[in-house]
Amino acid sequence: MEDEVFIQIVYIINQLVSWLAALAIIFGGVVPYIPQYRDIQRTQNAEGFSTYVCFVLLFANILRILFRFGHYFETALLWQSIIMIATMLIMLSLCTSVRVTTEISTKGRSFTDFDWNYFWVWSRFVDYLQCVITFTLVAALLTYLLLDSVLFVETLGFLSVFTEAMLGTPQLYCNYQNKSTEGMSIKMVLMWTSGDTFKTAYFLLTKAPIQFWICGFLQEKSKTTVDELPWRFLHGCVHLTNPDNPT
Repeated sequence: MEDEVFIQIVYIINQLVSWLAALAIIFGGVVPYIPQYRDIQRTQNAEGFSTYVCFVLLFANILRILFRFGHYFETALLWQSIIMIATMLIMLSLCTSVRVTTEISTKGRSFTDFDWNYFWVWSRFVDYLQCVITFTLVAALLTYLLLDSVLFVETLGFLSVFTEAMLGTPQLYCNYQNKSTEGMSIKMVLMWTSGDTFKTAYFLLTKAPIQFWICGFLQEKSKTTVDELPWRFLHGCVHLTNPDNPT
C-alpha cells in the first residue's frame, strides 16, 4: 500500500515538473523581449534594437512549424513557435511606429517597391505582414509539394534551427554599426543566454530532433558574444576618457 502511494506521489511530481517545463519552454522565449519592449516604449527610440532579430525569429519559427508536418516534435515546441511569431509581430509594430514618428524623411518605403536597399526597413507595419504572409505561403506550398522527400524535410528543419541559432548576429551588427550598446536591453541579453541554456537542456531531455539541440548549442555561443559587448564598449570608453591611464 505504501509503495503504491509513493509511486503515485512520484508520478504526480513528474507530471507537475513536465507541465511547468512545457509552460517555461512555451512562454520563456518571449520574456526577454518584455524589458526591451518597455525600454523602446519609454524612450521612443528603437535604434538600439535590431529589427532583424524579429526577421530571424519570424522566419525561423515559420519554418519550424512547417517542419513539424514532416517530422513530429513536441506540441509545446509548436506553441512556442506560435507565441514567438505573435511576439515578434508586436515588437515590429512598436519599432515601426516609433521609427515613423522620429524619422525626418517623409518618403514612405513599402514591401511592394521590391527595393532591396530598403528590405526590412519599411515605413508601415502592414508591409512586414505582407512579407511574412508571402514567405509563409511560398514555403507552405513547397512543403506541401515536397513533403514526401526526407531530404527536403530534414533540410527544412536544419534551416529553421540554424536561422534561429544566428539570432545574435543582427544585434551584434547593430551594436557594431552604432559603436555602442545604448538602447539594447542588457536584461534581454542576459535572459537570452539563460533561456538558451534551459532550452538546450529541454531539447536533450525530451529527445527533440537533433536539429533542435544543435541550434541550442550554437545559440548559446552567439548570445555569449552579445553578452560580452557592453563590457567591451565600456572598457573602450574608459580608455578613451583616460588615455594616460592604461587601466
